[in-house]
Amino acid sequence: MTACKPGNDYIRKPDWLKIKLNTNENYMDLKKMMREKGLHTVCEEARCPNIHECWGERRTATFMILGAVCTRACRFCAVKTGLPNELDLAEPERVADSVALMNLKHAVITMVARDDQRDGGAGVMAETIRAIRRKNPFTTVEVLPSDLAGDFDSLKTLMDAKPDILNHNIETVRSLTKRVRARATYDRSLEFLRRAKEMQPDIPTKSSLMLGLGETWEEIIETMDDLRANDVDIMTIGQYLQPTKKHLKVQKYYTPQEFGELRKIAMTKGFSHCEAGPLVRSSYHADEQVNSAARERQKRGEGLVPAPQA
Repeated sequence: MTACKPGNDYIRKPDWLKIKLNTNENYMDLKKMMREKGLHTVCEEARCPNIHECWGERRTATFMILGAVCTRACRFCAVKTGLPNELDLAEPERVADSVALMNLKHAVITMVARDDQRDGGAGVMAETIRAIRRKNPFTTVEVLPSDLAGDFDSLKTLMDAKPDILNHNIETVRSLTKRVRARATYDRSLEFLRRAKEMQPDIPTKSSLMLGLGETWEEIIETMDDLRANDVDIMTIGQYLQPTKKHLKVQKYYTPQEFGELRKIAMTKGFSHCEAGPLVRSSYHADEQVNSAARERQKRGEGLVPAPQA
C-alpha cells in the first residue's frame, strides 16, 4: 500500500500505473478524424490514461459535446474552465457521422457542464442520441451528463431520448464532495440517478468513484450502499491521478488487489456490473459493461439488448 507521508508533497506512482503507449494506425486515424470533424473527446481533454489502449487497440472513443470549455472548475479535472462558446447545433450530426465511420458497437457521449444554458445542454445531448439512432440503428448509446444543475425537466428531456445507459458520476465520497467538486453536491447526484431510473425504469444507470483523495475504506462502502439505495446498476472504481500541480494531490495509491476486493464487494451488493482497477475510468471498456448489464437484466426478464459484436 502506497500512502502519502507527512511533509511530502508528492508520492511516486507505483509500477502498476505504467501506461502502454500505442500510437499505431488506429490511434492516428481517430485523432485525424476528430480534428477534421471538429469534435472533442474526453480522452484528450481530460488526459485519460487509457487513450492509447482505447484508440490504438480497441478503436473506441468517448465523445465530449457542447464544446471543450466547462463552466465549472472541479479540483480533480483537467478540462479547461471558462466562458464557453455558443452551442453548435450541427454537432449531433457530426458525432453520428463519426460513430458510423468508426463502426462503433457502443458509443459514449459525455459533456462539459453548461450552467450558462437553461437546460444545461440536455437538448443537444438528446439530439445527439437521436442522430446516432438514425444513422447507426444497431449502436448502443451511453450518455454521461452533468447534474444539469438539478433541473429535472432537463433530465426528462434527456431520458425521453432513451439512451441505453444513463451514466452520472458521484466522483467521490460524501465528506470530500465539497472540496473535490464544483457546484455539484453528493445528494443531488444521488437524486439525479434515482429520478433517471424513475423516469425510465428499463434504462440502466451507472456511476463512477475515484479513489486516492483521502477517503476511508468505510466511506467507499457507504458510497456503494448509497448508489444501490438509489437503484444504480453499474459502478466503476478507479484511481485518481493528479493532472497538473494546480489540482488536488494524490493522498494514496490503491493496489490492484484492493481494487479487486472492492469489485467483489460491489457485486455482492447487487450491482449488475462493476469495473474496478487503477486505470479504470467511467467509460473504460464501456462496451463490455453494457453487455454484462444486459445479460444480468435478461436473467431478470427485463429489457436492454446487448450491443452487437463488431
